[in-house]
Amino acid sequence: MSKEVGITGKAVLVTGGTGSFGKKFVEIVLKEYSPKKVIIFSRDELKQHEMRFSGFNCPNLRYFIGDVRDKDRLKRAMNGVDIVVHAAALKQVPACEYNPIEAVMTNVIGAKNIIDAALDCGVPKVMALSTDKAVNPVNLYGATKLVAEKLFVQANAYSGTDPTHFSCVRYGNVVGSRGSVIPLFLKQRTTGKITVTDKRMTRFWIMLEQGVRFVIRCIEQMHGGEVFVPKIPSMNIVDLAEAVAPKSEVEYIGIRPGEKLHEVLISEDEARYVIDVGDMYVIQPAHPWWSTKNWTNGKPAPEGFRYASNTNSRWLSVEELRAMIKELLQ
Repeated sequence: MSKEVGITGKAVLVTGGTGSFGKKFVEIVLKEYSPKKVIIFSRDELKQHEMRFSGFNCPNLRYFIGDVRDKDRLKRAMNGVDIVVHAAALKQVPACEYNPIEAVMTNVIGAKNIIDAALDCGVPKVMALSTDKAVNPVNLYGATKLVAEKLFVQANAYSGTDPTHFSCVRYGNVVGSRGSVIPLFLKQRTTGKITVTDKRMTRFWIMLEQGVRFVIRCIEQMHGGEVFVPKIPSMNIVDLAEAVAPKSEVEYIGIRPGEKLHEVLISEDEARYVIDVGDMYVIQPAHPWWSTKNWTNGKPAPEGFRYASNTNSRWLSVEELRAMIKELLQ
């Protein structure tokens, strides 16, 4: 599919635009596409200042101070916008557990505000970022992202015949992003000892640039209502520890509250709505307004299909992990 279908010539707004994903998204879009303008929407003036003076100061780049909790500000920012990428969230599991109402206000009410503002402004495409923790959630962060997913999928019923369409991208842990375990391991290895919660733990793993490019591709292909899931490898936490700090002692401290041994990207109950389109899965919503003609080039997932980090067919070795995080190790 050509780039013209997606971002070229369009006005794009990125919520949480100063975060790890937002900065990489803006970098790639400005370098490889020709957007009409890109709007960074975030609440931290210092991060915007630092971003602007670290090379992100192109004439077609705009910086908006605002919070996704403020619908009026979102409506102002979305005026004339063609594509919204919603990456803003409170995502640190312990912080969300300790500040549950704040997590709901940002991750759930913020999602509602994005939807309302996009509908009111007639934004053609809205793509929201989700997480494997939204599947069978055991912590508040995952629960808020599950609700947000449902809101974005169901928002297509509100748009009706209007031009606004909503979809989601759902993937696993991002290598080197804020809150990743890698920076913790890098800091701990200077002491000669790193902490691991449980040696059985597995996670889906994706590079930041890979995640950004997947989101761009899904924006180009979305019809509205889909949850897009990339086919990505799994890794074992012990292998990651070996890749980052091979000479360090490992101390096992036990699973933290709200943490799982393994993550799931697609549950068995979702499998009946899943189609396999090669290098990704598309979860279609089970609602009468959905047109099954939108995705006819894939094959249905088998009965009882489950896409989990511990039963994945693709695993990263210690050497592959070390290669993926090479820049962070320098």
